Amino acid sequence: MPETSSWLDERKDDPPVRGTRLLSDIYQRCNIAICEPADHKEALGNPKWKKAMGDELFMIEKNKTWELVDKPQDMKVIGVKWVFRTKLNADGSINKKKARLVVKGYAQIFGVDYFDTFAPVSRLDTIRLLFALSAQLGWKVHQMDVKSAFLNGILEEEIYVEQPEGVVVEGKEDRVYRLHKALYGLKQAPRAWYSRIDDYLLGFGFEKSLSESTLYVKYNSNENLVISLYVGDLLITRSSAKLIDKFKQDMMQAFEMTDLGLMTFFLGMEIEQRKYEFLICQKNYAKEILKKFRMEDCKEMTTPMNQKQKLSKDDGVEKVDETYYRSLIGCLMYLTVTRPDILYAVSVLSRFMHCPSGKHLKATKRIVKYVKGTINYGVKFQKEPKYEAVWVF
Repeated sequence: MPETSSWLDERKDDPPVRGTRLLSDIYQRCNIAICEPADHKEALGNPKWKKAMGDELFMIEKNKTWELVDKPQDMKVIGVKWVFRTKLNADGSINKKKARLVVKGYAQIFGVDYFDTFAPVSRLDTIRLLFALSAQLGWKVHQMDVKSAFLNGILEEEIYVEQPEGVVVEGKEDRVYRLHKALYGLKQAPRAWYSRIDDYLLGFGFEKSLSESTLYVKYNSNENLVISLYVGDLLITRSSAKLIDKFKQDMMQAFEMTDLGLMTFFLGMEIEQRKYEFLICQKNYAKEILKKFRMEDCKEMTTPMNQKQKLSKDDGVEKVDETYYRSLIGCLMYLTVTRPDILYAVSVLSRFMHCPSGKHLKATKRIVKYVKGTINYGVKFQKEPKYEAVWVF
């Protein structure tokens, strides 16, 4: 293998320069990836992936998502494909192998195959607020996951899809599936699922927040039950343990659910719940950033930014790889979810994503070096005795 080029050695400050690069450079900049099947043929040769495909088809049939019918003469039939992913735990270990049957939604035509597509999700600010209020009130946050959430969305349009490769019904190869409920990949699938769960929660006695359409509260005498919805994940907090247990039972009767218990990991955030305290961090995500940009052995810094340094778009004539710079800034942006101490520095350096120079890259790497030395940092929410939490929706 050719010798590694100097711009990938994080112990040097030489920035990546525009121009040709060795294949070894590109290879070493890639994430360490878990091998996943490229197509259904490869998946069917592996028992674990074959089981994942079977589980997906079982959920589709169980939800009565489709019906095998004769191919209509005057209707377009949309193709489908298999997508394979490996789900990981908070510590990076393998959780399970997941197969998704996805509709080729790019072939849909607006006004014919779909209309409304928008579906809201909880903002991260709302989720952090949920932690803060729960800490103040001494509540715990539980998590539930709706299995194959989009398969529960009821379709209003008449849509037909091809039989999936590898599982075509023998003797009925010329038939197609008519969808009664949504499949992943349909443009209206997120909207259909949100409408379904929204109708259910409102019918269950919840009230929806005026400022956040994925935040619901149910008042019952002196007891409150609060739900934050993020696609197929429900974050649940309450004033009564019995109230939340009853809600979980009702949800499991209405949908195929997984009760994840007390919330410990969500969207890359690691959550530790104590009495009147919530600690959230992204330690493992920060470690992945160090690995991705080959900075595990970099020198640590005590501050994220040099306060005397002035940055502008005209800094330096030596430009660097824009893709590399944007990727680094993007990773750091998500890290600010639990690291407000780097927020200002990342915000300043994100202004130069269209014209990054060596000076900008060096300043950005300084943030990464600071993160390495403070990798256990996060956000702590705790009870403040002099304040009283009030739910206002």
